[in-house]
Amino acid sequence: MSIVTVQLGQCGNQVGQELFDIICSDAVEGQRKTYSTCSCERFFRQSSHGELTARAVLIDMEPKVISHSMTKAAKSGRWRYGEHSHFSQKQGSGNNWANGFCVHGPRHRDVVEELVRQEVECCDRLAGFMPIMSVAGGTGSGVGTYVTQCLRDIYPTSFILNHLTWPYGTGEVIVQNYNSVLTLAHLYQLSDAIVVHENDTVHRICSQLLNIKHISFSDINRVIAHQLGSVLQPALSADSHRVYSRNPVGELVSSLVCHPEYKLLGVCTIPNMPSSSIAYSTFSWPGLLKHLRQMLISNSKMEEGIDWQVRPPSGSGWPRNPTGGGSFNTSLANLLILRGKDVYSAETGGFEDPALYTSWLLPEQALTMWKSPVSFNKYEKSATLVSNSQALLRPLDDMVGKAWNMFASRAYMHQYIKFGISEEDFLDSFTSLEQVISSYSQLC
Repeated sequence: MSIVTVQLGQCGNQVGQELFDIICSDAVEGQRKTYSTCSCERFFRQSSHGELTARAVLIDMEPKVISHSMTKAAKSGRWRYGEHSHFSQKQGSGNNWANGFCVHGPRHRDVVEELVRQEVECCDRLAGFMPIMSVAGGTGSGVGTYVTQCLRDIYPTSFILNHLTWPYGTGEVIVQNYNSVLTLAHLYQLSDAIVVHENDTVHRICSQLLNIKHISFSDINRVIAHQLGSVLQPALSADSHRVYSRNPVGELVSSLVCHPEYKLLGVCTIPNMPSSSIAYSTFSWPGLLKHLRQMLISNSKMEEGIDWQVRPPSGSGWPRNPTGGGSFNTSLANLLILRGKDVYSAETGGFEDPALYTSWLLPEQALTMWKSPVSFNKYEKSATLVSNSQALLRPLDDMVGKAWNMFASRAYMHQYIKFGISEEDFLDSFTSLEQVISSYSQLC
């Protein structure tokens, strides 16, 4: 089954291009024909001459990034974007969610829906949609939310997995917290699951683990694409009978989102190292899984600086931190994905510990495992954890708090009101997200 990706705004188009590049390289270099065929079917249309075209629609209100992404893909010599699978204008959204959602989105709805329809009709079987976007700016967040709403209206039974890039906490755009609140509150009603990557976390991975001295957005996008690819590439589930999963989006959602109040998913991968060091490094499954488990427990986003003092609760009196930091990180559900050599010998019992999970789900229901003997992106062994847990609670709480402080003084509100977003719309969004914060805080 195939996934139709919708790349939105500057960030969405750059992350999407890196994602397709990594997936194509992994599929082409894969040692197993079945693996490569399944990967290509998911993400590419293949011509009779073997030319790969990404199953993607590119949308931005300015043409520069789309043009660059399409040129870069074509120059790879391995794959390309469809010649007519893109839409752009000459005027951006001015980092204003309301401008994207209320103006640009409705104005260009027909052409965008037609581009998506054409891509869907090229799929033998549709697995679902994956809109890729940032929450900080105007086009990615505003137009992205509007396009997601259109997808939900037109394809009500299809899965929608949104991927969001969270802005730096120090600020990229003065109104980024407003844009983020409006985006998340609306997507919570539209999306089946929301995968979040935080720029601050990815930046630390680039600096401390990949030893990149001058970090660019391209470096950050490549790390995000690596983690997304490790989730979406073919793998075998426990009951698959050695047949690759048919609908990765549907299986991911059904495994991790068992309640509509809990849709936020974080991703951790291990190991992370410079490409020049991979050939000289060896890893064991016990070591990788021990570190990954402790990363989950202590809410450490990378394998360096893990807090090894945090332990699972031994009883009901274990202290809970309402913002999910400094204490044990409770999970609702986890998806563990192992790839590489000797994958079937890996002992995963540590992730089946009932103490890791909320009390109202059995561990066998809360933990899902996918495995593939095919290594990913040059790593002989790698492990990825997609977690529906309290890991994103602190950044969400911080973002809502900052947005509320601005709203209390009505800062920049006129910029949103002039495009049709009222104070009541903001209040509804705050209420929605405060309920999400409360729900995750009470996981135990």
